[in-house]
Order: sequence, then C-alpha cells, then structure tokens
Amino acid sequence: MNAEEFDVIVVGGGASGMMATGTAAARGRKVLLLEKNKNLGEKLKITGGGRCNITNAEFDEHVLLKHYGKAEQFLYSAFSQFGVRETFSFFESKGLPLLTQDYKRAFPHTERALDVCNVLERYMRGNKVTIKTGSPVTRVVSENRKIVSVVSGQRDYKAQSFVFATGGVSHPETGSTGDGFLWLAQLGHTVSKPTPTIVPLAVKEKWAKELAGVSLALTKITFFVDGVKQFSETGKILFTHFGVSGPLILNCAHKVSALLHSGVTTATLDTFPDTDLGLLERRIVAVFDKNKNKMLKNIFKDIAPAGTSSSILSLVGKVVDTEKKGHSVTKEERRYIVRILKALPLTITGLMGYDRAVIADGGVPLAEIDMKTMRSKKLKTFTLPVTCCI
Repeated sequence: MNAEEFDVIVVGGGASGMMATGTAAARGRKVLLLEKNKNLGEKLKITGGGRCNITNAEFDEHVLLKHYGKAEQFLYSAFSQFGVRETFSFFESKGLPLLTQDYKRAFPHTERALDVCNVLERYMRGNKVTIKTGSPVTRVVSENRKIVSVVSGQRDYKAQSFVFATGGVSHPETGSTGDGFLWLAQLGHTVSKPTPTIVPLAVKEKWAKELAGVSLALTKITFFVDGVKQFSETGKILFTHFGVSGPLILNCAHKVSALLHSGVTTATLDTFPDTDLGLLERRIVAVFDKNKNKMLKNIFKDIAPAGTSSSILSLVGKVVDTEKKGHSVTKEERRYIVRILKALPLTITGLMGYDRAVIADGGVPLAEIDMKTMRSKKLKTFTLPVTCCI
C-alpha cells in the first residue's frame, strides 16, 4: 500500500476540523482533511435550529469560563490564544458578521448555519487544503507512542502531525458515531463513557405532550427530587411530543441528569415568572368581571399563555367546573387557577438520547491534554481540537 505524505492530517470535517485544517494550511503546511461523510459540516448545518449559535458574546473570559465547571482552569490558555473576540474578528474578516441576540448568543448575521460552513470551506480551499470527503478512516497506525499513518479505504496517509476532530456521539445521523473514542482508547488514552448533556427532557404528563410545537418566551422551571427543591432556572421553553426542550431545558439537562439518579425527579413550570400571585389573581378577576356571563372554558384563552389554554384547562377541569360562568367561579377556585399557572406539574422520566442531544460529554479527560497546544500528553504528534475535549 503506497502512502501519500502530508505535514498535517486532520480527521473530521466538522467545525473543529475545518478550522484546524484551514489554520494549519494558512501557516504554510501541506494539509489533508479526511471526512467520512459526502459533505462537510453536516452537524454544523443543523446547529441552533439551522441558525448556528457560533459563540457567546461574553468578552470577559473569567465570566465566560465560569460556566464550564471543572474545566474552567484548563481553558484559560486556549481562550487567551483564540477567544470570543478572535471568533468575532475571524468571521467578520471573512465577510460574515455576527449578530448578538438574547442571553448573549452570537449567530451569523444571516442566521444561516450553511453560511458558516461555507466560510470555513472557503478558508480551507483558499489555503489549498487537500479535502477528501466520503473517506472514513478505518485504522490508525502507531509505533512507539507515535501515530505514523491513518488508513482510509485502500489508501495509507502519513504525516508529521495528526489532528482528530471526529466529535462526540450526539446526532449520530450526521456521522458523529464516536469513532475517535475507540482509537483514543487503543492508543492509550483514558476515555470516559459519553452521555447526552445538552438534551431535551422526557416527561410523563399528557397535557405537556399535547402542547407539542408551542413555545413560551419566558418561563421559570423548578426541579425537585422526592419533593425537595433542588434548583430553578428561567428562560425560553419549547413543548414537544415527548416532553420539553428549548434553551431553558437544554441548559438545565446536565444538572437534571444527576438528579435522576437521586430519586423521583419532578418539576413545576411558572408561566408568569415576572408576576406574583396577588397580581396574577387580580388580572384573572378582571377577565372574569369583563366576561361574567361566559363559561370559563370560553374565556380561559384570555388567562393562559398563548397557545396553552386547552391543555392547561384540562388540569384546571380536575378541580373547577369549566362550564361555570365567570361570575360563579369562587375565590378558592380562582386561587387554584393561579397556582396552576404558577406551578404546572411535570414528572421527568429521563433524558432524550444521542439523536436529540446538542452535545454529549465524556471523551478524553482534560488532564491528558496539553491545553496550551491541544497536544496529547500520552502520544507524540497528536492533537485534539478544544471542542472535543470539553
């Protein structure tokens, strides 16, 4: 088998792989990118609902990295070399300015993930990277703690340096099937079993599933284990046919994962988090006074958040006769309606799988990576992009 030689070989044509490849080539290296899919950036194209949340517009690294938990101290070196400001500058210099939205989320101004992929592909091609798609790596050849080549199909490719940017196991339909984890374990690295991290939650309640497709811009969710409060978060929620999703839920999932191992995990949704009980009750009274002779079921849409009235009414109907007219609803019944709107009940049955996860954790422990260079501490000439190590 004749071996083709390069300075650098990058395995994986996602965001990390394309960025690493283009940067190496821009520095004058002869670079090869091997991607097993027919197209580059398959997962990148679906991120952020197809809009691509590139980064977070938090320019204070100390504030930003606080969100990475135990990884915080490992990441300062990497972010000091290429952080949020550099990310903004990179895309703007390539003709794709970024747009900052709620919670400092940064998207391409066009709000098209495909445009991000195109920028990265042009970056590589402009620096004369050799790109081979439809070329899965089937074997990694090493000698004396040094990778010497990778095999793809009937070809053997050699290089001085190798970068594995194969990603994790979330959204396997995009090609992320955890191939790199197997190679890393064979090469002597510790590999922690991956689990879905930023992922929707499955719930038991029928009323929530009936709201599939409905989103609420501002909702507070509070989680409990065996009835004891654990934590609360506020944000945007999306109901699905299996439970709940949206930014609020995705950002809570890693904490909920731990709760599920501790006991029966439940939650309540406050659909009016910026309104206290007294004010909400007064608003409801005003609706009843305006519609004294209309049945509760016909005016509930003026009380509940948009799109939710029929499902929430099914909960209210367990205690209050929904055919009662407004003037007949008692004070206690009004207060029950207020309590429901401020604490809709959910029973969390689990996390959704890798196919619905935005990311999964696991992989190589950061302690086994030189975070200044992303090089392996166990192997020579081998690098992991930072996004694969978090």
